[in-house]
Amino acid sequence: MSHQTIRVVARVAARPDTRVELEAILRALVPPTRQEKGCISYQLLKNAADPCDFVFVEEWVSETVMQAHLTTPHIQKAFAQAGPLLARAPEVSSYSILD
Repeated sequence: MSHQTIRVVARVAARPDTRVELEAILRALVPPTRQEKGCISYQLLKNAADPCDFVFVEEWVSETVMQAHLTTPHIQKAFAQAGPLLARAPEVSSYSILD
């Protein structure tokens, strides 16, 4: 059996009046997350047509490692800071590659 990585797509929407503040919080997540053990790729994207729409595209070595990521201090701090700035709850989906 081959080892498959886990891919995650997480969409985060800011309210128009909090877009700049939320973007700063999200950007701050990128460097420490990329240093986490088991992180293969971690990218933050902003929708060109809607500056309030952000998407993280992630790849992790396993579901266990990805779940551990959610408990790190920088993620927990970002959750606390970002909550009041969101237009709606984040949409997070995990994927595996179909061969």
